[in-house]
Amino acid sequence: MGAKKLVIGASGFLGSHVTRQLVTAGADVRVMLRRTSSTKGIDDLPVERCYGDLFDDDALRAAMTGCDVVYYCVVDARMWLRDPVPLFRTNVEGLRHVLDAALDANLKKFVYTSTTGSLAISDTRPVTEDDPHNWDQGGAYIEARVAGENLLLSYARDKGLPAVALCISTTYGPGDWAPTPHGSLISLVANGRFPFYLGYSAEVVGIEDAAKAMLLAAEHGRNGERYIISDRYMSIRELHSIAAAAVGRHPPRIGIPISVLRAGARVNDLLARLLRRDLPFAYAGIRMAELMSPLDHSKAKRELGWTPEPVEDSIRKAAVFFTSRS
Repeated sequence: MGAKKLVIGASGFLGSHVTRQLVTAGADVRVMLRRTSSTKGIDDLPVERCYGDLFDDDALRAAMTGCDVVYYCVVDARMWLRDPVPLFRTNVEGLRHVLDAALDANLKKFVYTSTTGSLAISDTRPVTEDDPHNWDQGGAYIEARVAGENLLLSYARDKGLPAVALCISTTYGPGDWAPTPHGSLISLVANGRFPFYLGYSAEVVGIEDAAKAMLLAAEHGRNGERYIISDRYMSIRELHSIAAAAVGRHPPRIGIPISVLRAGARVNDLLARLLRRDLPFAYAGIRMAELMSPLDHSKAKRELGWTPEPVEDSIRKAAVFFTSRS
């Protein structure tokens, strides 16, 4: 069967799909989880489980023993946190522990889940991997993710770690058990409880295609490179209409302009300060959604052999998944 494949963060949306595709491909799979993690997405899979967190160096070394590929799918995406310390602790300092263990593990490849938020923005043309990050309005979340990606690439460049970074856009599809914040909106739309569409567009990709890109990157990714993993730039109106139609609902008809979203997010942040609690509709998230640009994923097609299915199919699958469990 060959060397094992390790998925760190296998309980999450992307990690569970990476795990599933590895099992389907006949790989010998080990997953590293926290004991508190919900494992609904992988409970039916024959995988070896080991437990520990990102700061448990002994557990990390043990988990990587006998493995030739590590798929790193851990992200703290809570961009609404008033205290940014957890974002940097997980997305940068925790990652550093994992990378140090990986240096000693004699890996063939370390495949890292990055974000399209680490890319540039542009008003004139689709953004590529070669465009340097050129904006600073995404708050502590984007700051932490950029720092994490830079750390990963520095280990590849300066320490010889055979690592690649995949800049994955907003993912949709079945098996979003948690669910993700964007998945929660699809759930509301699919169940007829959200008659709105939001006045912006986003780069989107099917979760199964994102997982497929992770596996392809282990085989074909060039060390020290990053790859844009996204299908297309889509308006939220179209996205919500596709989800509604998939389950026989009327499409949301009430548009909320970006200016109203922006103002609402400012109120959210003010209330969060007054109430001293984290509220999820943060201004940083709306600003990030507003700024993100269309992307060019031709490098992933060319170098990884990655050809995504139309993301519309994944949005339909997401809607069916959310209605089946309501």
